[in-house]
Amino acid sequence: MTDPGNIVSLESIKVACKNCSLSGLCLPLGLPTEDVERLDRIVKRNRPLHRGDHLFRTGDAFQSLYVVKTGTIKTYAASEDGAEQVLGFHLPGEIIGLDAIDEARHRCSAKVLETSAVCELPFNQLGELTATIASLQHQMFRILSREISQDTAMLLLLGKKSADERLAAFLLSLSARFERRGFSPKDFYLSMSRHEIGNYLGLAVETVSRLFTRFQDDGLLSVARKHVEIQDMDRLRTIVQHEDPGDSSRGVS
Repeated sequence: MTDPGNIVSLESIKVACKNCSLSGLCLPLGLPTEDVERLDRIVKRNRPLHRGDHLFRTGDAFQSLYVVKTGTIKTYAASEDGAEQVLGFHLPGEIIGLDAIDEARHRCSAKVLETSAVCELPFNQLGELTATIASLQHQMFRILSREISQDTAMLLLLGKKSADERLAAFLLSLSARFERRGFSPKDFYLSMSRHEIGNYLGLAVETVSRLFTRFQDDGLLSVARKHVEIQDMDRLRTIVQHEDPGDSSRGVS
């Protein structure tokens, strides 16, 4: 997990796709070495991004897809009343900007939550490559399918689950995503604020804070500001599965 005080070096950004630790999560997954090298030639690796920086804003012309290399990036849009609506939190290996392909303009903004690095993939050049590399085209389809699945899961989460279940499911999702990246599934740092978590889950920030406190009091978590240690993974899963024997209808809204 990226330490909040860690500084991303230019050398770490410059690592080629074939040597990148994210190759099993990102576009190079399953590509022959020769094709990975062709993809690597179009990748732009820019300087580190800092908290508050934007990759793009709503309405910007769509030019590139972005792969998170290190750090965390938040996507958000303005709701009808002008307030911010958090759409997602993107971890290393995840691609940002796919929603803009249809209209050639970004319909949301992408904001850096901690010191981060991204790989920029100019879409026109990527399109030319996918036309000649069948395995890369297949990988793009797989990524688009994954995005749809994640959106569906989020709708189900917000539509049917209690506050307890929403937070438990969110923590379990982060745990699984960190584990796939080689990080600890039980001990991690939350780069997003309680307010941002509540916004994403459709809960008041006070509710999120109370739930973190209760989960800690119940022995599910150990929480120190943004550092979280999951102490009882099985009970978290039980909450999500509506089977928590210790739940006395204490859901908070």
